Amino acid sequence: MDYNWIKIYTSTDPFKIELLKGFLNENNIMAMSINKKDSSYLSFGEIELLVNEKDVMKAKTLITKQER
Repeated sequence: MDYNWIKIYTSTDPFKIELLKGFLNENNIMAMSINKKDSSYLSFGEIELLVNEKDVMKAKTLITKQER
């Protein structure tokens, strides 16, 4: 299966990204994360949360509701 991954969220907190990824997976949205934090200086960089292009709007809506 081909996926066109789209970045929908970024954070410096890996725990928050993992929680959101699990939340999306529970709602039948496949999500993945890419850690772009610097390995020497952990205060630099972010972690990106990505979903398939077809799920972008649904995922953003779910995350917005979750953060309220």
